[in-house]
Amino acid sequence: MTTTVHPVDEVLPTPRLLALGLQHVLVMYAGAVAVPLIIGRALKLSPQEVAFLISADLFACGLATLVQCIGFRGVGIRLPVMMGVTFASVGPMLSMAASPEIGLLGIYGSVIAAGIFGILVAPFISRLLPLFPPVVTGTIIMVIGISLMRVGINWAGGGLPTLTKVVDGVAGQFPNPGYAQLQGLGIALFVLCVILALIKWGTGFLANVSVLLGIIAGAILATVLGVMHFDKVATAPWADIVLPFHFGVPQFHLVPIITMCIVMIVVMIESLGMFLALGEITGKTIDRDALTRGLRADGVGTVLGGIFNTFPYTSFSQNVGLVGITGVRSRWVTIAGGAIMLVLGLLPNMAALVESVPLVVLGGAGLVMFGMVAATGARILTAVDFKTNQRNLFVVAISVGFGLIPLVAPNFFKNLPHDLQPLLESGILLCALVAVILNAFFNGIGSAEEAKTHAAGVAAAATH
Repeated sequence: MTTTVHPVDEVLPTPRLLALGLQHVLVMYAGAVAVPLIIGRALKLSPQEVAFLISADLFACGLATLVQCIGFRGVGIRLPVMMGVTFASVGPMLSMAASPEIGLLGIYGSVIAAGIFGILVAPFISRLLPLFPPVVTGTIIMVIGISLMRVGINWAGGGLPTLTKVVDGVAGQFPNPGYAQLQGLGIALFVLCVILALIKWGTGFLANVSVLLGIIAGAILATVLGVMHFDKVATAPWADIVLPFHFGVPQFHLVPIITMCIVMIVVMIESLGMFLALGEITGKTIDRDALTRGLRADGVGTVLGGIFNTFPYTSFSQNVGLVGITGVRSRWVTIAGGAIMLVLGLLPNMAALVESVPLVVLGGAGLVMFGMVAATGARILTAVDFKTNQRNLFVVAISVGFGLIPLVAPNFFKNLPHDLQPLLESGILLCALVAVILNAFFNGIGSAEEAKTHAAGVAAAATH
């Protein structure tokens, strides 16, 4: 009597396993390293510390992926999933980074607390799914993209338009002389054109890694023009261990923890959609227990992120899309990808190379990456009924308006309690809260079955 192995559990030959695993790594690599670059530079960390953040992120990506795909008792959905830092956490973390009382250690404390929160609430999250129909999810994802575009545009300009300097003991803002230089703008435009050309004329795998190839092409041009230097790469060690709590003992502050827990709920709702879509793609039955194990792995991955000096983790949807494109359903492929990420995290010279890439090069790619997030939100909203239910227009309009407050009027909430600032300075969280409340007010709360159908549809269109 023979036992049929489900394609999800099929172990492929090692050469093919490694090649397909590397493909998953390449598809997610640009997105995976973007968050540590954004946060590290916002915190004004040294190039060596930013490179360490990248190494830590790749290492923790590998760990979280292995937990999710291999699975342990009560943890891990055992589907072909690649885990990476969610962009949904960037806005709140930038607000925390701007607060001297919170800083990097406060961010890590909130990440660990949010991960523990995720582990505890995983069995109940699926019941919150009706609160997040496409009108809510699409609006949130669109505002995430709009919020991140500010980062991409400033990257393309070569940094921040103003610099903080202390003159006679008083801090002040002064124009950045290196901002918007023609050479830098030209490099960013070159990267953008390379990516667009690959998207138009590239096929299959080449098109899937267009952002990564665009960054590589821009780095080569920057090197030829003398903008990119490799001094830090030459001095970085070939191998090193990522130690827990590298920057010190995490600090725990109530409001940042609450903020990050709200982010965790949004991220886990998105993960639910990813898991349901992946179940459809792979032909694997996804029951409530499986969803709970997958969500619990998100929480475990986030705790590991805080311990190993990085940030909240979720399943990367571009890799879910890759499963559908290639038709390869084996979770051992993403296990191989997780192992590759783990090894890359132990190679500091690779992280130093990424950190050496000029901001203008990343800016050209950031316009595509972050713009696509906003466009994905708009795409999800096309499935919303605006014609017969015009109340949905008000949900989107008012939620987007609240989400833009911290972007266009940073001092809007300055007279409210200081402890609330990390929450109020995050347009993404403001948008999420307002969208959920307005949708419940105008449309009520749908059934669980409707929510599952909507979530799978949203996941098919979503991207990080």
